[in-house]
Amino acid sequence: MKTYVLAFIALITYSSIYSQNAVQTIPNDSDSRVITTGVPFMLIAPDARSASMGDMGVATSVDGFSQQWNPSKYVFSEAKSGVSLSYTPYLSKLVNDISISYATYFNRLNEYSAVSASFKYFSLGEITLTQSEDDPGVNVKPNEFTADVAYTLRLADQFAMSVAVRYMRSDLRIDQVDPNADAASTFGADITGYYQSEEEAYNDFNGRWRAGFAIQNLGPKFKYDDGGRENFQPTTLRLGAGFDFIFDEYSKLGVTAEVAKLLVPTPPRLGTRLTYEDTNGNGVYDEGDDVLITEEENVIIEGQDNDVSFMKGIFQSFGDAPGGFSEELKEFTWALGAEYTYQENFAFRAGYFNEAEEKGARKFFALGAGFKYTTINIDLSYLFSASKVQSPLENTLRFSLTFNFGDGEYDEY
Repeated sequence: MKTYVLAFIALITYSSIYSQNAVQTIPNDSDSRVITTGVPFMLIAPDARSASMGDMGVATSVDGFSQQWNPSKYVFSEAKSGVSLSYTPYLSKLVNDISISYATYFNRLNEYSAVSASFKYFSLGEITLTQSEDDPGVNVKPNEFTADVAYTLRLADQFAMSVAVRYMRSDLRIDQVDPNADAASTFGADITGYYQSEEEAYNDFNGRWRAGFAIQNLGPKFKYDDGGRENFQPTTLRLGAGFDFIFDEYSKLGVTAEVAKLLVPTPPRLGTRLTYEDTNGNGVYDEGDDVLITEEENVIIEGQDNDVSFMKGIFQSFGDAPGGFSEELKEFTWALGAEYTYQENFAFRAGYFNEAEEKGARKFFALGAGFKYTTINIDLSYLFSASKVQSPLENTLRFSLTFNFGDGEYDEY
């Protein structure tokens, strides 16, 4: 009995003390909830075909650069194998030596399986470090790269899945500035799937459905330096679907839609929490409560702590936006693309990409074309920004080149 009495007295005392305090929270003016990750160059479309359709590729038809978006598509290739090369100038309005280079290779082992690999290199150009006006300086070349391999297995005539593993290395720290500098590195994995229906007859045309998904860059967090914070990989969920209007044996129009979301926690809304003595006893802060008791900075006002493991962060990313469900929806980007093909030798493409204003404000239109000569495919694209935030790829012409070997050796099914 005595124990219950003491507990009751303690509760009354705590409530009395708490009621004498009033709390005020002040949001940080610089608060931002744009999701950032490490090695962000991995999210840039490296090939001209996908870039010209709004940075999409998870559900488009197979091509040599499927490794970037969805390697499951390779078992639907009519060619036995292929090599693809692409070059993308970056910030070309400001400098001429920052670029992304990309190379892929795929090989169909048989009717049901394929292997593929790629290498992506991001060069930040040449930087000259000087210590004085007369110092000739030292030239350094910071860079980042990834290398990956994938295996694809056809699980049904119309459906295939793939698993890819990737090594990432970011050498942005400069030895001449920090003698202890070392490159950051980590590993990641992709899980993808692709569906392509058989050609079906409709009233005025034939048609074929396509659909795909990809969960990319699954892997642990990493640091750029020993004392820095851990960075998430750009883990991304991609979902897409499309339809091919096959008008005759010469012409075809493919339309595709895709949505994507970073599976990375949203930064919480931070602020300062001020605790005052509640002088009038109304339980809330007002102008009369001017006796400051405590001041806590960078307190989470809304949202959840994003300092979590990468696996917990994946699940948390679906429900941690401070603005609730409406903000979660804004974290999805979407793209629409179309591709008209004539005699499989010429293609004209167009696309649009959209990202919410509060989450980065990337919005752009893109145009492109493709040409095929024997076993060689040449693709190019051009981007027009539709946002107040200028794109680093705006007004940039991108080129891609693909060599197919054993073209026509395999049927679609």
